[in-house]
Amino acid sequence: MESLIKSMKWDEDVYGREYDLDVFNIVAVDDFNMGAMENKGLNIFNSKLVLASPETATDTDYERIEAVIAHEYFHNWTGNRITCRDWFQLCLKEGLTVFRDQQFTSDIRSAAVKRIEDVQALRARQFREDQGPLAHPPRPDRYEEINNFYTATVYEKGAEVIGMLKRLVGDDGYRRALDLYFDRHDGDAATIEDWLKVFEDATGRDLAQFKRWYTDAGTPRLTMTEDWQDGTLALTFTQETPPTPGQAEKPPRVVPIAVGLIGPNGDEVTPTQMLEMTEASQTFTFADLGARPVVSALRGFSAPVMLSRDLDDATRAFLLAHDTDPFARWEAGRELALSALIAASQGRTVTADYVEAIGRLIADDAADPAFRALCLNLPGEEEIATRLSRQGVTPDPDAIHAARESLARQIAETHQDLLSQLYEDMKVEGPYRPVAAGTARRSLRNAVLALLTRIDGGERAEILFGIASNMTERMAALTSLLRRGRGQAELAALQDQFAGNRLVMDKWFAVQPMAAPPAQATAVARDLSQRKDFDWKNPNRFRALLGGLAANHAGFHAADGSGYDFTADWLLRMDPLNPQMAARMSTAFETWTRYDPGRRAKALATLERIAAAEGLSKNTREMVSRMIAAGR
Repeated sequence: MESLIKSMKWDEDVYGREYDLDVFNIVAVDDFNMGAMENKGLNIFNSKLVLASPETATDTDYERIEAVIAHEYFHNWTGNRITCRDWFQLCLKEGLTVFRDQQFTSDIRSAAVKRIEDVQALRARQFREDQGPLAHPPRPDRYEEINNFYTATVYEKGAEVIGMLKRLVGDDGYRRALDLYFDRHDGDAATIEDWLKVFEDATGRDLAQFKRWYTDAGTPRLTMTEDWQDGTLALTFTQETPPTPGQAEKPPRVVPIAVGLIGPNGDEVTPTQMLEMTEASQTFTFADLGARPVVSALRGFSAPVMLSRDLDDATRAFLLAHDTDPFARWEAGRELALSALIAASQGRTVTADYVEAIGRLIADDAADPAFRALCLNLPGEEEIATRLSRQGVTPDPDAIHAARESLARQIAETHQDLLSQLYEDMKVEGPYRPVAAGTARRSLRNAVLALLTRIDGGERAEILFGIASNMTERMAALTSLLRRGRGQAELAALQDQFAGNRLVMDKWFAVQPMAAPPAQATAVARDLSQRKDFDWKNPNRFRALLGGLAANHAGFHAADGSGYDFTADWLLRMDPLNPQMAARMSTAFETWTRYDPGRRAKALATLERIAAAEGLSKNTREMVSRMIAAGR
């Protein structure tokens, strides 16, 4: 009810949209493939996205519940009163409503942190989709099984496209266009063309080129070079979108690039300017500068692109220390970390720049705790593998895992005193409340705990698990212990207390293969799958176990192929009962072509085994056949 009231009030204030019925009904069910569904006047929710208490739900659960309830409510206008003419327009209602729920969370929590989290999710899911055999535009032009349409590209990239529109036309232009959209199409079944036309009519812009964001698949790759002469800085950007299945050639798109300039002393020389790129190569100049500035590029992640530029670690450390844009500051730290992790995974020496820079951030008490937590969390192993693959290097999952563990331990050892003090300083006193301030402090404290557990033998995590009054801290402590090969007593305690609670036990099933040492991950998942309470027919329980293993990068991609075989066995078992779930979970194999010949051979054999299964659903057949085709 709290989430719904916030959502209704926000939609009235920000979009001028009131609820049009006297009653709002909801139903929550345990067995549901989706998170929720926006039936007019009767929203259906997966129980995990409605039911929560401090004892059973984490801060992340609460924020997710708040966002999903908002998302389904916002569909009343963007999805129900104005719906889609056909399935090919799905990103119209879903992209717009995702964008609206992102705005909602940004407004009631931390806009900077929310933006970074959204970009992390986009890169982890949608960029991966764009670079593989399942790539498709936000508005696909064909499909075999409609349930396979519910993708990160339709939802998250659809939202990014709308965010770009808003940046290009400005806040006032966006509000005029949305008012016209609601006035013109209330009661209609609309199209992407209808949507773009209201922006053209409201703002006078020609959006013919911008429409390519809806029709072209793939993530554009931007390269930025700098030329400094006599007080003038010239920035040249080139854009290219690699071929994707069915789309070999991609003409240039409109790309909004937010740029700021920072002086050598750390002061901002030029505030954020929105550059509008429309050509394959384009140069923008900044004149009358007293000294060569450091460029802060793609601020706020102003476009869903991959940006390459020639930066050394010292400049990245400078941006991490001085950039005024939170996303760009976080990105500088992320690039520093990736530089160190890639070097370590390839057996090269790691410079001290990142470890020193992260120490300054740990000591920065003026920074938002939630932002500091995001910066302390190292890039995931899948992200490191993606970066190596982009550089033409074959990723080694075991080497990546070892490099990440080594760097985390180095940070903990170097800054042990600072981290220990921060762990004490971030303790939240009083009863648990899932509000932004407390959530931010707990997120930083838990990030610190994950580092310290690598050097303290798990003492802090054991104590925290025992005294925690909320599930956020208990799960953080348990995860830290499991990653160290410990935590069996804590697992037993959690099971004893919550054996009858489906939602807590889903967490219990998911965390074990996810946090297990990679060599043990598949065995852990196999043992769990043999338990009587592994109700595999329940989508949440199935997703918890299979998704937990898939999230363990080195474990799923074990060189002996055991992770592939285990996953395939369960996909084939699930497919006759719930083909939609089997098809979705099959995307764990999406990146199989990037690895070494041994892993590729095992993954291909596994995919071919699935494809050859008698009576395989068209849902799973479509996904698997596209992944197989990528390797031929």
